[in-house]
Amino acid sequence: MEQILGEIRLHFTDARMNEAISAARTEEEIAAGAQSDGSGANYTRHYNQGEDFFLKLDRPFRVPQLPIHHDVRNPRPEESYLESLRSLFQVISAAVPSVFHDLTYIFDPSEVLRPSFYHLYRVGEQTYLYLLRVDLAFRPQIHTVVEKGSNDTTPEYETDQLFIEADLIPLDQVMVEGGKVRAFKIQQSVSQTWIGETGRGYFVQGIWIDRELTKFLSKLFLPSGMRSYPYYPFTCKYRAICLSVIDLESENRKARLPVLHRAIDFVRPFMGMIQDELKQSEFSENLKSFKELQQKVQPEWKAPFEHLRVKPYLNENGMKEFRIDYESE
Repeated sequence: MEQILGEIRLHFTDARMNEAISAARTEEEIAAGAQSDGSGANYTRHYNQGEDFFLKLDRPFRVPQLPIHHDVRNPRPEESYLESLRSLFQVISAAVPSVFHDLTYIFDPSEVLRPSFYHLYRVGEQTYLYLLRVDLAFRPQIHTVVEKGSNDTTPEYETDQLFIEADLIPLDQVMVEGGKVRAFKIQQSVSQTWIGETGRGYFVQGIWIDRELTKFLSKLFLPSGMRSYPYYPFTCKYRAICLSVIDLESENRKARLPVLHRAIDFVRPFMGMIQDELKQSEFSENLKSFKELQQKVQPEWKAPFEHLRVKPYLNENGMKEFRIDYESE
C-alpha cells in the first residue's frame, strides 16, 4: 500500500466490484445465518508456519489468471483485470459474506495481487480505517494448478484457503477532494522505528523495532500467561498503533473499536519511554517500562481476549500451522 507522508492514498474504486460484494447477502441474513440460497460457507481461522493468516473455507474456489505487471504510474487497472476480480469476488463474497459486508474496493497500483477493501468507523471524534487486503499470490506448496501461468500472468489455481490481512488503523484525517475520498492521513504515535544496520557488504540488513513494539503492546493487554503466537492483536504498522482483526464479521469489527481506542489513549503518553527502552533491548516482560505499565492496566481491559485459543497442528504436508479460535465478547 502506497504511503506518502503518513498517508494511504486511494487511486481507484470500481462500482461493479462493490455491487458484487454487497449483493451477497444483507446484514440481517448474515446475522440470522440464512443459508437458503446455498451461498453461505463456514470457515476456520489459521496461521501458517510463515505467520500468514488465512481462512480455511468449507469448499474450494478458483483464482483466475491475473497480470503480474502493472505500471505504478497508472492509477487505473486494465478492464480485463477488473473483470477477473469481479468474477472472483462474486464467488468469495458469497462464500463469506459477513467478511466483506460494508466494505469498499480500492485498487493499489503497486500490488495488483493484493486487492484491498476498506470501511470507516468513528469512536467519538476519532476516525478509524478498517483495511482488509486479500493476498492472491500463487503458493505452489498448497495451491492446485488449473492452468499454467507465464512471464506475464499468474497460474489459474484452486484452493480452499483465503489469505488476508485485516487491520484497524487510527486516522488523523480523511482527505476529500472534489467530493471524493482521496487519502487517509494516519495518526502516527510511533517515531522512527529504524535503529541501525547489521551485517556487511551484500548482507547488510536494517534493524527495526516494529516487531518488538508489537510484542510489547500485545503482551500488555493479553491475559496473564496467555500464549497467542503467531497472533499479535496490537501491532506497530505505518508508525501507528493498530489492531490486527481476526474476527472479521461486521459486528465483531465494531466491537473491537473501543478496545483499540482505549489502548491508544492509555499507551500514547508513554510511547517515548517504551521506544527508548526497546532501542536498547529486545522485548522482555522484565523491562522497566513494561512492568510499570502492566501495573496500570485494568483487568477488564484484558477481557476481550480471554476466549482466544491457539492450537498448533501439522497440515497434510507435514508443515506446522496454527488454528485460532476466538469468541468475541
